[in-house]
Amino acid sequence: MSTEAPASARSQRKPKGEGHERRAEILAAAERIFVEHGYEGATIRKIADEVGLSSTALYMHFPDKGAILQEISRQAFEALRAGNERAMAQSGPAEDRLRRMMRAYVEFGFGNPNAYRLVYMTRPAELQEGPQSSARELGTELFRSFERVVEELEAAGRLRVDARTAAQALWAGGHGVVSLMISKPYFDWVDREALTTAMMEGLLAGFLRP
Repeated sequence: MSTEAPASARSQRKPKGEGHERRAEILAAAERIFVEHGYEGATIRKIADEVGLSSTALYMHFPDKGAILQEISRQAFEALRAGNERAMAQSGPAEDRLRRMMRAYVEFGFGNPNAYRLVYMTRPAELQEGPQSSARELGTELFRSFERVVEELEAAGRLRVDARTAAQALWAGGHGVVSLMISKPYFDWVDREALTTAMMEGLLAGFLRP
């Protein structure tokens, strides 16, 4: 016998709770709905129903769906930044820090596929209504921290190409693995860890001098 609650029960209005908890529920529901219906197809009513709120109550937390998308973007970049900082805080040569930063990026994408889709795989027209400023400011800052480590390798004479090209190619490699695996789950992928390692080590072997 099915234990799933009927739609009417899931949509019942919930009692007032803590503001942070309710905001987190709204953001989690919005992530799913934005991915499932697209930004244009998502509505405040759909998000509110998913959480069990009235549209009026949801507006007490966010003024519009653009603000919701912007907060999802901000939190995603903050999580990525924290992962970068942990990777950089560990001792070791620049090459090892670069590996850890790439892995932190990939692991974030696989661990947060909905947020990753919205931040890195959303159409530009939709970004204009939400996370464009976050993508430009926080995203640029995040990439610069990665690029600086690549520049250390360039200064040490380890790179076969310029640092800017290498940094963008390495980022593109990480994004390619994440975006393809989360958007094409039906493909007969090899083990995720094996594919990630092969991508990273293959690119580094091509760019780094002994």
